[in-house]
Amino acid sequence: MNPFKLLFVLLLAIPLIEVYLLMQVGSMIGAVPTILLVVMTAMMGLSLLKRQGLSTWMDAQQKLSSGQIPALQLMEGAALLLSGALLLTPGFLTDFIGFLGLFPVTRKMAVGGIISRSGAINFAAHGVSSEGVAGEREGVTVEGEFHQKQEHRLH
Repeated sequence: MNPFKLLFVLLLAIPLIEVYLLMQVGSMIGAVPTILLVVMTAMMGLSLLKRQGLSTWMDAQQKLSSGQIPALQLMEGAALLLSGALLLTPGFLTDFIGFLGLFPVTRKMAVGGIISRSGAINFAAHGVSSEGVAGEREGVTVEGEFHQKQEHRLH
């Protein structure tokens, strides 16, 4: 399916599902408890987001200090940003998806799936080192010469 069509369908479907779920839960437990539940899940999610974000930030700092590129940590940071936005969106479906992004296991699975679908070659789970793509042997030196070829034009 075309990515823009999928995005359009999601932008229409998600709010409808959220309204339906809020109405169903509201009819079961009442309007005020439903609102409190939505607010509490957002507050809990933001607290977890802060902890996971700091952990990811520390991992990225550690990679940088050891001379490696924190590619995986940057992608996890983007996933955490998306999770935070979903947690701030009122509703149970978006909260559920947002919470999935906060747990390291599910977040790493999602990031790994994105990496595998993006066509990235030789990208290991521990990222890219400053020496090259992870999985390549470090310390391999390739020597060569460079010559710039001049074009001769006839006038």
